[in-house]
Amino acid sequence: MLTSLIIAGIIGYILGSLPFGYLVARSRGVNIFEVGSKNPGATNVRRVLGNGPGNVVLFLDGLKGAVASGWALLQYTKFGGTEGSSGSTFLNLPVAGEAWVTVGVAGLVGALLGHSFSCFTRFKGGKGVATGAGGFFVLFPLGMLLSLVLFLITLAVTRYVSLASILGAVVLPVLAIALHQSTVLVSVTGAVALFVLLRHRANISRLLAGTESKVGQKPAAAPPPQATPKS
Repeated sequence: MLTSLIIAGIIGYILGSLPFGYLVARSRGVNIFEVGSKNPGATNVRRVLGNGPGNVVLFLDGLKGAVASGWALLQYTKFGGTEGSSGSTFLNLPVAGEAWVTVGVAGLVGALLGHSFSCFTRFKGGKGVATGAGGFFVLFPLGMLLSLVLFLITLAVTRYVSLASILGAVVLPVLAIALHQSTVLVSVTGAVALFVLLRHRANISRLLAGTESKVGQKPAAAPPPQATPKS
């Protein structure tokens, strides 16, 4: 079982490290790490390059999380696993009952770390919201759907993507507890919510200061440097 978790985590990290935001922006001649918020996530790509490239990055980043989590379930099914069984296998190793969820969680954790600290971009990366959402759509679809509803309502009312992302992440562990999910899933939703909060520290500061950019709003230009008075 430990081997399965390690393999899932490594594969998840490699998938998560694929820097789609950077690559999509580079295809347009832009280094996403040097413009806007300097973040390679879909929000900054959309703000800098428009809805088309931003939506492509959103889809691909979400897909990373879904694949990193979902392939564990596919392997479990492939080897004949059934709910509550103890004789199924994963990577030719015994897996009992819902252990595929734990392996899927390992894949998602790896993907989040890869997305946020990509080995392909000198360990720089995004905040993990889209990647996490893709993974939880596989592991906890009802909770993720309800979280998405809250995200959309918050976004429509406030036009702050960051605030909508934070609330969508924070509500997941609450939903996991309310919907009687496994201890593993409750724990990982809580850990991911904390991770999202930490990755949004600067956004939270700007929200409190009233300087956070809204959807459709260009980030404020930096003031020009003041001329040094001649002596």
